[in-house]
Amino acid sequence: MEFTKGHGTGNDFVILPDPQGRLALSPQLVAALCDRRRGVGGDGVLRVVRAAHHPAAAASAQQAEWFMDYWNSDGSIAEMCGNGARVFVRYLLAKGLVTGAGEVPVATRAGLVLAAVDGDDIAVQMRRPHLFDVGAARLGALTVAGTAVDVGNPHLVCALPHGLELDRIDLTVAPGYDPVLFPAGVNVEFTTPADPVAGTDRHVRMRVYERGSAETLSCGTGACAVAAVALRDAGRTTGVVAVDVPGGRLTVTISDEACWLAGPALLVADGVIDPAALTV
Repeated sequence: MEFTKGHGTGNDFVILPDPQGRLALSPQLVAALCDRRRGVGGDGVLRVVRAAHHPAAAASAQQAEWFMDYWNSDGSIAEMCGNGARVFVRYLLAKGLVTGAGEVPVATRAGLVLAAVDGDDIAVQMRRPHLFDVGAARLGALTVAGTAVDVGNPHLVCALPHGLELDRIDLTVAPGYDPVLFPAGVNVEFTTPADPVAGTDRHVRMRVYERGSAETLSCGTGACAVAAVALRDAGRTTGVVAVDVPGGRLTVTISDEACWLAGPALLVADGVIDPAALTV
């Protein structure tokens, strides 16, 4: 099985070429590929399939040639991954499957996304975040109020109380949340304000616990959710927000019509793996 390894601000993925949709992925195989000791290692798997050859994307084949079939590292399927989409487009460009001219359309389970390329940076047009409810996350004995946000997948954005350091919270276990509000699970982001950055309206720091992947170094859709809440808290609905994650910096631009997520997307290795060896 051929694979490529790539990442966007440390959010890393195993990329599997499967243009005709013939690869029999299973939750067990995905989890084995993402295992950091016995597999390739990654926060998830990106399967590269022509939209016409995947039942979840066939209806989008007229708008996008390629479908991003995204799986979390535990073998569950997710609707969308912002950093994954940026790395997916980097792969399409590197392998000559698309050209870098203009915007690159990609089909996902959350709908069509467009990508724009600027050197190492790739920006993807995401669904505009929708803030829809209040909620709370539990970290042991601590409960932190938050805002529920839909970015094509569910998020709970929680600003840490003053005096509680972002680097000191324990994300080795999943935060608790209201299962009625999030019946399919949720990505939980914890944030603190940061010093102003030139050219932006807000600057925040973020850590995230992703459903199906545990804590990751970055989360693109999470950054979009955090940016929308940061602007809301500043009395705005549009603007540019710098979001610092453990793996680097993402820039989110929210307008009345769209949300753009920008940052580096890199490929670091190509290889071949024997799937049978993963079961040993």
